[in-house]
Amino acid sequence: MIVELTKGVYWVGVVDWALRHFHGYELTTHRGSSYNAYLITDEKTVLVDTVWGPFQEQLIENIHEIIDPAKIDIVVANHAETDHSGALPAVMRHAPKATVIVSKRGLDSVEGHFHQPWNFQTVKTGDKVGIGKKELVFVEAPMLHWPDSMFTYLTSDNILMPNDAFGQHYANAFRFNDEVNKQELYEEALKYYANILTPFSSMVSKKIEEVLALKLPVNMIAPSHGIIWRKEPLQIVKKYQEWATQVPEKTAVILYDSMWDGTRHMAEAIGEGLAAENVPYKTFYMPTTDRNDVVTEIFKTKAIIIGSPTFNQGLLPTIAPILEDLKGLRFQNKIGAAFGCYGWSGESVKIIEEHLAQSKIPVVAEGIRAKWQPKPDDLAKCREFGGTIGRAVKK
Repeated sequence: MIVELTKGVYWVGVVDWALRHFHGYELTTHRGSSYNAYLITDEKTVLVDTVWGPFQEQLIENIHEIIDPAKIDIVVANHAETDHSGALPAVMRHAPKATVIVSKRGLDSVEGHFHQPWNFQTVKTGDKVGIGKKELVFVEAPMLHWPDSMFTYLTSDNILMPNDAFGQHYANAFRFNDEVNKQELYEEALKYYANILTPFSSMVSKKIEEVLALKLPVNMIAPSHGIIWRKEPLQIVKKYQEWATQVPEKTAVILYDSMWDGTRHMAEAIGEGLAAENVPYKTFYMPTTDRNDVVTEIFKTKAIIIGSPTFNQGLLPTIAPILEDLKGLRFQNKIGAAFGCYGWSGESVKIIEEHLAQSKIPVVAEGIRAKWQPKPDDLAKCREFGGTIGRAVKK
């Protein structure tokens, strides 16, 4: 259903209720998502972003409800990733004379995706394009989260269309933040930030400062996924500023896998040690836990305690992916520790500690091991281990 944001500005996107794994990136989307595209009708007609390719016909039908797509004068491609640009070829078949506005890096990426001789126009931060009574103002946003990313701002209506920034994977019957469940909205916004934007946190802070310095009034923030912020729209900007600092809660998470329950018993005893220090914690059994949900919990917490038995002189396969996430997402202000059972060689704890070091997460307690099944004194040591970590969390 078409939604009018303000007079002459329309949401013409698509809600993808069925999406559970985000294409091109293994990100779970328990609540689906949406691909937001915006049609602006002034003296010139502008389409800002498109939708994922499988939904291109629905986009064209949505545009038809407002205007003949052949009358589109400008298509803004804020970012070339195909969940935003996948329907661009279909749009350009209907509007072959339209100008495609991209960032300088976007010229390379959009051409690289589609290999089409479209009429491109590159823009940089501060550039303006008049469309009648209103103007489009552009802000380059490299690495938020691709090198080609940029924001588009519509004057008069004061709408910021920041592509991937400030979005969420959240399918909903309604389009605006004052119409949806606030707790669900922020759960999905934080998960989106933690899993996608964490490694670019310093750039997030700088870009927000840069945009605010332009002193552009913002009545609405219309991202390319999820819900549009129209009631107190800068609330999500303030949240991004907070998240970008990566100041953790004084809590811990325990992540583990276990072959015959030995490592599980160790995890439980470590948790008892944390609780004795009055440090809240959550425990996740990785074979049955969604990894992206765990990443969100890691983002919030101070201590990351990881356990695996030794398997083929290494780790159980369910543990390796989260260790790669720690390295790739470059979390800040964390502490870590490792534990696990073994039968013969016992390398798992050292391997985990090496991964923590590579992720720049300092190990605050020497890793603890138990041979075969942990004995009562092993579990007592695990409780002491948990207490040591708990005291480090509280510092």
